[in-house]
Amino acid sequence: MKRVGEGLVEVVGEAVAEVVLGLLACALLGCLALIAYLSWSFSPRLTLAGTGLFSLLLAHGAWRTFRTTAKGRRRGFAAFTAGIFTMTAVTVLLLLFYATGCDCL
Repeated sequence: MKRVGEGLVEVVGEAVAEVVLGLLACALLGCLALIAYLSWSFSPRLTLAGTGLFSLLLAHGAWRTFRTTAKGRRRGFAAFTAGIFTMTAVTVLLLLFYATGCDCL
């Protein structure tokens, strides 16, 4: 009986975590869409320029992340762009796995 109770608690915990992650992904997707809409309605040129600069930042971060360094440690701007790239990649994976099942689309 104790094992059944532990298994039931585990299943319920996983279901709750799945729902929370799904809601978080839907909220994040909605916020990103709202930011894009408000930015475009404010200034399309500035939005495109910002998107281009962010793309360059991500490209530099990807290059520094996957490039082998001689010393093994990044400093300054390289560490910053590698961190931004990593956070963006994790966010994209979260949205890919959880927001695709969201009924808000």
